[in-house]
Amino acid sequence: MNHNDLGSFLRARREALRPADVGLVAGGRRRTPGLRRSEVALLASVSVDYYERLEQSRNAHPSQAMLSSLAKALRLSVDERDHLYRLAGYAPPLRGATGQYADPSMMYLLDALATVPAHILDDLSTMLAQNRLSRALFGSWELGDDRAGNVTWRWFTDPSSRALNITEEHAAIGRGYAADLRAAAARRGNDSVTDRLIAELLCASEEFARYWQEMSVEPLHSTLKQLVHPEAGPLDVQCDVVLSSITGHRMVIFRPQPGTSTAENFEFLDVLGQQMFGA
Repeated sequence: MNHNDLGSFLRARREALRPADVGLVAGGRRRTPGLRRSEVALLASVSVDYYERLEQSRNAHPSQAMLSSLAKALRLSVDERDHLYRLAGYAPPLRGATGQYADPSMMYLLDALATVPAHILDDLSTMLAQNRLSRALFGSWELGDDRAGNVTWRWFTDPSSRALNITEEHAAIGRGYAADLRAAAARRGNDSVTDRLIAELLCASEEFARYWQEMSVEPLHSTLKQLVHPEAGPLDVQCDVVLSSITGHRMVIFRPQPGTSTAENFEFLDVLGQQMFGA
């Protein structure tokens, strides 16, 4: 591999993007096209110096996790992401593999959704990206590992993950997560990642084991939910699920129900999000 190809590819993709393409404000006149290196570094959660060394091919050897983060930051298509991996000397990940990479079309929609909570999950319900309102509502989950950032795992092993949901809906939500995981397992076939998640859930949660034995198979779908935030108050939402046919990633959008105070409560929640996570 010619290491300069990796740096050249990163630079070309960075220069092809505008701040608005990744949900950033331009902030004054720019001398050169595209994003600044500091902006890519911010989006990829890496130091500016490290990213500069990657572009300049100065003693930088990115891990697969770092490549996944860069592909997400640069909004690379699946084919572009696979090319990035090959340039770095790795085999491309499987199309359904869990990682920090998120479908770029989903990321575009997520950047545009500023008035409602929304986030992107992979087909195993691992959190890949959140907008500010999602982080304000649920906390920051997308930076966790495969377990800490997995919605199904946390539902069955971390009682605090249920704090926003009214008790009357807990059983239906739990059954839905178990049925969604069984549907994902059927699609993936012989997959060690899925098998390990199921085995660990069966050991960790009697409730999950009970629902798993029901043998229900149903992907996540749009549903009504009642949430109660300790500061923003009651939130009556329609949880819409948008599916990517390319990656299998799902965007969950929490749409306020007409005739309720939810839209106004989201405005207050957004103020909280700005205080916690910045503008």
